[in-house]
Amino acid sequence: MKISRTRSSAITRRLGVLGLVTAAVLSLAQCTSGSSDDREKRRSDKGPSATTPGGGSPRGPRPDEGLTALVTTYTEGFHEDSGYRRPSRTDRRAVAAGVALLLDGRRPQAERRLADVDLAVHTVTDKAAGRRYAEIADRSENAAAPRGWGRVYLDLDAPARWSVQVPHPVADRNTERLGAELMRRSPGGVLVLAGAHRDAGRGDEADVAHRGDTVFDAVCDELVRRGLPGVQLHGMADDSAPDHDVVASTGRGREAVDEGRDLADALRERGYDVCRAWARSCPLAGRSNLQGRAAASHDVPFLHVEFGPRIREHDDDARAAVTALTHLTRTWRRAS
Repeated sequence: MKISRTRSSAITRRLGVLGLVTAAVLSLAQCTSGSSDDREKRRSDKGPSATTPGGGSPRGPRPDEGLTALVTTYTEGFHEDSGYRRPSRTDRRAVAAGVALLLDGRRPQAERRLADVDLAVHTVTDKAAGRRYAEIADRSENAAAPRGWGRVYLDLDAPARWSVQVPHPVADRNTERLGAELMRRSPGGVLVLAGAHRDAGRGDEADVAHRGDTVFDAVCDELVRRGLPGVQLHGMADDSAPDHDVVASTGRGREAVDEGRDLADALRERGYDVCRAWARSCPLAGRSNLQGRAAASHDVPFLHVEFGPRIREHDDDARAAVTALTHLTRTWRRAS
């Protein structure tokens, strides 16, 4: 069929207009996509990445990092708007019971109990540290609205003798890294890790250091019931205690004064100024910390330690702090 030149020109003009419209639509889509990425970047910039001191792009675990990489990869998505669902009393009791069974060496029973609340037990091998850990974690962490109940790691190569608690990962930047490194370098530990940014959820419901209705608190209660001493790691701003790098406290109790003194001495030997809350007035002494109160009520040693940015953001300082903490855990292992 022949088409007249007039009609052909009209079709050509229409196709030209259609091409312009298509190009405009594609350009708009690209602009919209860019804006979405910018919004996501701004959202993620509310809290620097846990895997990169001072912020930066998240990265995957390196083979030589082991447990630390596993922990920081888990926490790198935490932010103020991340999901949190308050557990029921039944949920909290189930998790604490599962941890108790695992500590007693009854793994099959622990797995069945934890499965009731959609938690699973995995064995994690840290080849560089030469240690194996049992990991208690959500069966699926890809949900649109994560529960934010956290994780527990137990040393499988040594009896449990002490715990390290990280209630504010990411919010207290790099405290999760300090906790994981302490587990790697000192046998017999239990790492209790909160599963959400402290400002996630409604109100203060995800601030596990000050809430008794959390999985974190239920697990710590079980450890206290067993008499396991604990150290809880926090991060403070430069202006919180401007004359000090660290604030060390025994919370409401005094069972760990000797251990606290040894830790403060070890940190001082490495060049850090420590405010000793059992001997003088210090800010951020953790008197209202619920896990510290529970430990005091059972006469169990407990230390609440606030690290300044210098220690948490520089690798050499972080390693020095972890080395000092290993002196503390060594004392607890010997006492047990």
